[in-house]
Amino acid sequence: MPAMVSARGPPTSPPAPARPHKRSTNYGYYNPMDGGGSMLSQVQDTYPPGLGEPINVIISAYSDSQVLQDTTANGGLINYFQSFGFSTECLGQTDPSEQTANLGDGNGDLNETAVIRWDYGDANLGTCQETVEGGNHFRYWVQDGQSADSGAIFMATSYEMPIAGASENYNLGRDWLVGNVTAQSTILPTANITNTSTYSGQTSFNNFTYATTVTYVSGLLQNTSDGINHYQSVAVNGLNAIDGLVAVLTVKMVQQPGGSSSSSR
Repeated sequence: MPAMVSARGPPTSPPAPARPHKRSTNYGYYNPMDGGGSMLSQVQDTYPPGLGEPINVIISAYSDSQVLQDTTANGGLINYFQSFGFSTECLGQTDPSEQTANLGDGNGDLNETAVIRWDYGDANLGTCQETVEGGNHFRYWVQDGQSADSGAIFMATSYEMPIAGASENYNLGRDWLVGNVTAQSTILPTANITNTSTYSGQTSFNNFTYATTVTYVSGLLQNTSDGINHYQSVAVNGLNAIDGLVAVLTVKMVQQPGGSSSSSR
């Protein structure tokens, strides 16, 4: 039954405009380029100027909404990262070389939400070791602006050499992350991965268990070295710095404390 309203005069204010539904997208994300954005981050003080790093992993908005919450609580996004061996910056430090990204959602250029690093088996202090010795890391942003509010997580992932070196590898960083989120027993064959490659598996942390399915897609990035940060050192053996593939993750929470499972939509 509809609610009763007063007959005395008009409403005090018009209803607020509806925000786009977080899953009103065919892919679980909106293509940033459709809204004037880019799948390359913007990096400070590059030579030549204007180079960026590829946003080469997306956590789809078709993932369970509980997982997409940017928190450690209730099995949220940070707990998910910790389930496959990554954690927040060492001792709460912040990255002095923040990158920005425009996800085409109306928010324009925004600083990274955070940098997440390989934790060497220690979710509390292990990222200190990654900062010095190198390893896998990523920066992430949330696509949640008024014009393209998917709620998807966009990640610029790379494998970083030890602090004495300067080079990174974007394809390896992406594929090693995929191998971790799907609990593969061997390193993924980066040279053989195509836009038909798929992987799946489960990870757990703090009594939350996640099932992740990964599909590689083309068309969001180019197979190129043009405009890519560290292009001189990343492009090896005659290959381009990036192969143009993006890994799209769909994450479901299959177990949580108390024995219950979740499949929120």
